[in-house]
Amino acid sequence: MRAVINPVELFVGLRYLRAKRRTRFVSFITLISLLGIALGVAALIVILSVMNGFEGELRNRLLSMSAHGFVSRADGRNDDWQELAAEVAAEPGVAAAAPYVSMEGMIQSGRDLEPVIVHGVDPAWEAGLSGDLINLVEGRLESLTAGSRGVILGRLLAFDIGARLGDGIVLLIPRPVGDGTMEPVLERFIVMGVFEAGLQDHDARLALVGLDDAAAIMGLDDGVTAIRFRADDVMAAPAIAAKIAGRLDGVETSDWTIENASYFRAIRLEKMMMSLILSLIIGVAAFNIVASLVMVVTDKTTDIAVLRTLGMGPNGVVRVFFVQGAMIGWAGVLIGIVLGTLLAIFVPDIAPALERLFGFQIMPGDVYYVTQIPSELRWKHVVIISVAAFVLTSLATLYPARRAALVEPAVALRYE
Repeated sequence: MRAVINPVELFVGLRYLRAKRRTRFVSFITLISLLGIALGVAALIVILSVMNGFEGELRNRLLSMSAHGFVSRADGRNDDWQELAAEVAAEPGVAAAAPYVSMEGMIQSGRDLEPVIVHGVDPAWEAGLSGDLINLVEGRLESLTAGSRGVILGRLLAFDIGARLGDGIVLLIPRPVGDGTMEPVLERFIVMGVFEAGLQDHDARLALVGLDDAAAIMGLDDGVTAIRFRADDVMAAPAIAAKIAGRLDGVETSDWTIENASYFRAIRLEKMMMSLILSLIIGVAAFNIVASLVMVVTDKTTDIAVLRTLGMGPNGVVRVFFVQGAMIGWAGVLIGIVLGTLLAIFVPDIAPALERLFGFQIMPGDVYYVTQIPSELRWKHVVIISVAAFVLTSLATLYPARRAALVEPAVALRYE
């Protein structure tokens, strides 16, 4: 079959698309097919954009109390951390680097005891790394000075143990000793602040103390656990971590994609499943195109026979009905692209308007951390969805078009 559609075939195919049918049912099926494809394409674009928005929101909240990458010595102890921090900060693409000490243990206030992850930070270094990203509800990061014995708690953690500003808390931290065993260390701290990251794992499990206080608890003297860094481009952090590991001897690196792999794996799985489910809408609409074209072929059997007797070959008949079916499918795809793109761009404004109109809140603040529906339109996804829909709707025209080509002129015109 020639790939090029000549003007006669194009004219006849478009003429059949506009022609009145003997029954309106075929036209109704055609309309349903077009609307189904448009709805499926638009839904895919909007849902993927919203999922991208939630992924970006999760990433921002995760990294508000963390870093893009981590660099540490192979033995887990970094006594010369100033030199290592300077080496990390000198790597192209690194915006800032800072030392920290990581500990796990229990926290007690009164009779309440909760598990806790403690990060020892230096406010002077942390200000360049993530100081402007930490959402402090109460207190100041600068209060975590050496010897202050101050602690800043996550909002939910402070609520769970009933701790307020100025209250005393006790940290129970297991510290490794020389023979490979652990010994418990009890240290008393004063609550000097509360932060809210907007993420359950941080708000309910994380506490910040001064770097020197944390190092003393872990017996590190002047050492730290690792150097954290923030990249100019968060998506470039894995590559930067790999370059640092290759450039510096005796270091181990990690990045935010490894530390939080389970979160983003879950989101990718949800996006894949939502895409598969919504693709069924386009699939059903494509089957409707097949059904409508089969009925058109049955209705136009005599016309097909006349075209054949006038010299049009079987491949020409195929192209006539391909034009008709492709125009239905492609029109639906184009409408879906426009509708889906507009909805994806304006969904943060449309959702509040619907909430005011119907008097309900889609994502109430007492249940969800995110109270507004985020959206991030990625043109790569729009292109992939569009191409896939174009291909699917084009393939749907092949069977009825081939069936039209098999019409025998003599048989079709026998009783005419």
